[in-house]
Amino acid sequence: MTATTVTSSRTTAATGGTPALVVVAHGSRDPRALSTVRALLDRVRALRPALPVHLGHVELNEPLLPDTLTALGDGAAVLVPLLLSRGHHVKRDIPEMAAASPARTRVAGPLGPHSLLVDALQARLTEAGWPTHPGPEHAVVLASAGSRDPESRADTARTAAALAARLGVPVVPAYASAAAPTVPEAVRALTDRGHRRIALASCFTTPGRFATQCAAAAPWIASEPLGTHPAMARLLLHRYDRALGRGGASNAGREARDGPTCGSAAGARPAATEPALAG
Repeated sequence: MTATTVTSSRTTAATGGTPALVVVAHGSRDPRALSTVRALLDRVRALRPALPVHLGHVELNEPLLPDTLTALGDGAAVLVPLLLSRGHHVKRDIPEMAAASPARTRVAGPLGPHSLLVDALQARLTEAGWPTHPGPEHAVVLASAGSRDPESRADTARTAAALAARLGVPVVPAYASAAAPTVPEAVRALTDRGHRRIALASCFTTPGRFATQCAAAAPWIASEPLGTHPAMARLLLHRYDRALGRGGASNAGREARDGPTCGSAAGARPAATEPALAG
């Protein structure tokens, strides 16, 4: 779907009509999560200084998304979920909050699956000690929060398949809640297949309870959450641009490997559907 030009007195005066980027984080009781998200937004601002960048949370932290959108008045905004797969928050909560706000909004898809997400996962594993040339004894458990939504699990499975293709070893998705297998179950399955060097790839945007719980179950090395890795800032901007229909030649190669964008509730315009991430 082609984006419609949207303006208001507030956004036009401040930014020449450029829709604001609203990064939508889940929220966490772990104070490290909020500081990490704020640092990530600073990276986004450094990459695109003229773009107004705001933060809103689904729950647990301020500012909450409805408050952020209210502050924008009737201005234009693109909401980019800081979430790694489809699920209830992406498909229902965020679009419904957007539709109830005075702002003129467009809701982008989640960050995954995407090759930039795989870039960040691989880099974090390398930082944790993943070898340059893994052998047949190596394997990875891709740990994520989990969801009852089958599309969320499908997205995580596609990310795992893309990471496996990148690393050249088996990568098994596992979940902290609401889905199976758990990390210990995935580790046992890989051990039964003869793998003795099993790393945990933390598919979490920030530190928190689930990330800590999964890392504690790692039998060997565990990577840090994705956090402020430069690929995450680039991915947020990529989702913003895609929601506005700004493909651009520089993104053409990566767009062919994007995951799907989400729909939206009435009143919030969905981004165009993107092609599947190649395995």
